Amino acid sequence: MVSRSYSNLLELASGEPPSIGRIRRRIPRVMTVAGIISDLDEDSDSDNSAGPSSPPRDRTIVVSNHLPIRAHRRPDNRGWTFSWDEDSLLHQLKDAIGDHCDMEFVYVGCLRDEIPLADQDEVGQILLETFKCVPAFLPPDLLARFYHGFCKQQLWPLFHYMLPLSPELGGRFDRSLWQAYVSVNKIFADKILEVINPDDDFVWVHDYHLMVLPTFLRKRFNRVKLGFFLHSPFPSSEIYKTLPVREELLRALLNSDLIGFHTFDYARHFLSCCSRMLGLSYESKRGYIGLEYYGRTVSIKILPVGIHMGQLRSVLSLSETEAKVAELVEQFRDRGRVMLLGVDDMDIFKGISLKLLAMEELLKQHAEWRGKVVLVQIANPARGRGRDVREVQEETHATARRINDAYGENGYEPVILINEPLQFYERMAYYAVAECCLVTAVRDGMNLIPYEYIIARQGNENLDGVLGLNPSTVRKSVLVLSEFIGCSPSLSGAIRVNPWNIEAVADAMVYALEMPEAEKQLRHEKHYRYVSTHDVGYWANSFLQDLARTCRDHSKRRCWGIGFGLGFRVVALDSNFRKLAMEHIVSAYKRTKTRAILLDYDGTLMPQASINKSPSSKSIEILNSLCSDTSNVVFLVSARSRSTLGEWFSPCENLGMAAEHGYFLRLKRDAEWETCIPVADCSWKQIAEPVMNLYTETTDGSTIDDKETALVWSYEDADPDFGSCQAKELLDHLESVLANEPVSVKSGPHLVEVKPQGVSKGLVAQRLLSVMQERGLSPDFILCIGDDRSDEDMFEVISNAMAGSSLAPAAEVFACTVGRKPSKAKYYLDDTHDIVRLMQGLAAVSEQAPRNFNDVGGSNQMYQFLLQT
Repeated sequence: MVSRSYSNLLELASGEPPSIGRIRRRIPRVMTVAGIISDLDEDSDSDNSAGPSSPPRDRTIVVSNHLPIRAHRRPDNRGWTFSWDEDSLLHQLKDAIGDHCDMEFVYVGCLRDEIPLADQDEVGQILLETFKCVPAFLPPDLLARFYHGFCKQQLWPLFHYMLPLSPELGGRFDRSLWQAYVSVNKIFADKILEVINPDDDFVWVHDYHLMVLPTFLRKRFNRVKLGFFLHSPFPSSEIYKTLPVREELLRALLNSDLIGFHTFDYARHFLSCCSRMLGLSYESKRGYIGLEYYGRTVSIKILPVGIHMGQLRSVLSLSETEAKVAELVEQFRDRGRVMLLGVDDMDIFKGISLKLLAMEELLKQHAEWRGKVVLVQIANPARGRGRDVREVQEETHATARRINDAYGENGYEPVILINEPLQFYERMAYYAVAECCLVTAVRDGMNLIPYEYIIARQGNENLDGVLGLNPSTVRKSVLVLSEFIGCSPSLSGAIRVNPWNIEAVADAMVYALEMPEAEKQLRHEKHYRYVSTHDVGYWANSFLQDLARTCRDHSKRRCWGIGFGLGFRVVALDSNFRKLAMEHIVSAYKRTKTRAILLDYDGTLMPQASINKSPSSKSIEILNSLCSDTSNVVFLVSARSRSTLGEWFSPCENLGMAAEHGYFLRLKRDAEWETCIPVADCSWKQIAEPVMNLYTETTDGSTIDDKETALVWSYEDADPDFGSCQAKELLDHLESVLANEPVSVKSGPHLVEVKPQGVSKGLVAQRLLSVMQERGLSPDFILCIGDDRSDEDMFEVISNAMAGSSLAPAAEVFACTVGRKPSKAKYYLDDTHDIVRLMQGLAAVSEQAPRNFNDVGGSNQMYQFLLQT
């Protein structure tokens, strides 16, 4: 085989040297800082407000479990022949999207047939050169553990809401099968690496077989442009959280740039799992749903897949289709029979037995339809295997025999069970003749059977002649659909049913049979208009447009890879944002004389997850060491009440404190508390508190913190989804009732707060700098550390001060946030442990260079500043 080191195997396979223009269509990129790429061709990205008018004219690597290829052994058993699989969605999207652009597609996946080891190199070369396909050859034992093991025994049942409550109900979690799943995903990643041009290619991964693949690709290329589409349902969090590797799969999917789902319900369940298990929240901006994940925005796409209109129309035009339609007309319509049609795979989730039971109920309750209505059930072979498949087959055949024995007569069988694969043209012929199509799956990802039925019922001129229709005849069709399939929300004209309610399904079947012709026509017209415009080309084009939009800013961000194994993720931040180096700040600390230090408490000096929130003796010791240095003014700026801060930090004599986001302020322990703004009228509490009490009563786990000048409603211990929903409602409610009050209503992490207008931590920083400047103490060193949105106000004040006169010339300024996340700060530290180590290091410097109060210069002035305040 060809070398993996080549950036474009397709060109190498052709026997031609690589084309420079092909390897890159946009050369002008310049490395400006290590790890940062600046894109100088601004013509494509200059307007961020408008979405792309067409999908990117680049190459897309489409990755799925199976290649869209059919393999055939030669008659002489010497070699193989290959052809496109016309029924494959992945081949159809390539064909359909060709009408919109000249995008090049490369496929990576497995063949459905086992290729002997001796033939694999030759087969791989043929597929690469002829079809632009890169096959992944899996050993049979690994394939069995991967596909029939983890995929079909564990993921597939769970995603269809089937829990392994006993060994008979799906497979219990098996760590060896999970390891096989990860190994196969790694093999797929290696195959992609053989052909990818990471700066330019898009990678589109399909379905639950390859859910950890994004992690392997992101680990190799931090800026890979990667989309993932899930073609199966995504279960609710109550079901999904039973999976032992739940977090590994979620984090792997979040290494994609765009994640696609068929319906809002599937997307909602995924977002709920991210919220409950990873603590991530999402927001919608201008119609796009996005998750912030370590500085990267992971977009969520909701769009059901469509059908290939060209393929269906060409099949309808075949002479074989006309002949089959004529045969079925003679078999059913000419004998006065009305056909109801079901087309399903023979598996436990398709609800075939429920459909048959509904047919039995129809015949039992409506004797007038006996001898007239026929249910034709086409049962495609099951994709899985095992005892559950055998049980479904046995039950289906037994139920069909029972119905036919009870209600059949000479020349009439109410149920015709076709238990063998049909040619596509035969299936289209059945669609064309059937008066109603029934899909009663108890859980299904998308299911395109109803779409195919609608197109077949639209017909063409040739079929009109066979069916005895005039070209001007208005078409009609009726659908009875389960509420639990992905296409149900899109086909609003269908009769929707709960497949578990046998009587309701039977009633729906009768209603479909007796529906007025005009209503059938209106329903068909509505469905045909949607299906014909939302085809597979529309779906693929829309997904690739959104993938290009999501990846537009990749080159402008600084990226780090962190974590090990499947916990790997990429942190993407502004190019000027960097980790605060201990050596840098200690050096600046040593050579400066007038220092201002502002520290947040919760989430900065104290971990948010800590149960005991009071400061440790170690923290008190560090603060006292910093405060004893007469070159320092140290301030603790917190949202907590002044009584709590005063009690906790009473051992710190020279520590300045700001309570309730800066409303109360004192410069040292023995000083009086003062206010940063005029004393507020808190009569608004009489309005706000009853509203908060209402939401507290209805939200288990929520609490109210009544401070002197503020009210805080917290839902940290409540259900995260319900608490977030209630917080949004409470925010709107409070903004409405307090519209004429001098207060601001803000939301924060797991809280909603009402406080006087104008109060912020930025006000504390501004007040401190102005007082120091008035007394001739322009600081030459500022350190400000915080962790949440309220601390951003301090960072902004300090950044603005650098451009003004309140700081000494060439002052050293360090605005630092906790964690790598978007911030107005220029620096970050990873967690509270890093913060404590930093403060301990600065305290050690102060202890090593003790100063007495008789020193002249800056130190004495700082001491006088403290005495005067």
